[in-house]
Amino acid sequence: MSTKNLLRVLVGVTFAALTLVTPAVVTAADAKLDTAKIEELTGTKGKLDEKEHVFKVSMPRSDLNVTADGVKLTPALGLTCWAAFTKMDGHTMVMGDQVLLEDQVNPVMSVALENGLEVTALHNHFFWDSPKVMFMHIGGMGNEQKLAAAVGKVFAKIKETSGGKGETPASNIDPAKTTLDPAKIEAVLGRKGQLDKGVYKVAIGRTTKMMGHEVGNQMGVNTWAAFAGSNERAVVDGDYAMTEGELQGVLKALRSHGINIVAIHNHMTSENPRIIFLHYWAIGPAEQLAAGLKAALETQAQSS
Repeated sequence: MSTKNLLRVLVGVTFAALTLVTPAVVTAADAKLDTAKIEELTGTKGKLDEKEHVFKVSMPRSDLNVTADGVKLTPALGLTCWAAFTKMDGHTMVMGDQVLLEDQVNPVMSVALENGLEVTALHNHFFWDSPKVMFMHIGGMGNEQKLAAAVGKVFAKIKETSGGKGETPASNIDPAKTTLDPAKIEAVLGRKGQLDKGVYKVAIGRTTKMMGHEVGNQMGVNTWAAFAGSNERAVVDGDYAMTEGELQGVLKALRSHGINIVAIHNHMTSENPRIIFLHYWAIGPAEQLAAGLKAALETQAQSS
């Protein structure tokens, strides 16, 4: 090969190499979070961890007066709301944990869901706490500013509902005096249940596998609903068994029908597919409650 042709080859190879490297350089530049904008949209100051490339904003619940087993809980002992942002595959990811009193849980959850965030867990972190504190975990992937704005709305709702300004359902219902008509509930749900000692209960089994063996309804892998009261004013509580991909649809359907979520967690380990369990509570006309439950069941059918 002549010297002239060799130079042409070398130039071509160098140009190709630069072309391949350039996008990586751009990606690295784009990977920087706009921390000032995140602070502006969340309304909260944050701190950047240079090693993990995570920007975390925190909102201490210094407004709460909580004791657990006689110990006064402070934000440093676990009463701090937070959200952490990082870049991943060209998008921004957010994860966080919200510290809520019982009357705040469902109003705050609705705001999170309505603004594109996922709710991934709801549970307690303490025993013997007064007032009772719940922790709601959130997550999301997408546009950085939209995620930050959504977190900002969650933080704002927490402030808005603090001091007893949340939602607390109340009713005087005694299962021993139940008068509701099970047929009306069956007509809505399209499933039959059993009435026993004033409580009308419907159970819907599903299956998963543990250690290669199938487990189902009788082993606790089921969705169930228990009604008591009258046709006009009833209480319903129960559990939804869902795959991970079904959780957000069920949450949105239940909350859009005024049904309160009281826990989101696992009941098992090492099962396949993984099953998430959601516990709920609501008071209202029996048929309306049943309609809300049916709407949630339909989201599972659509995602399966």
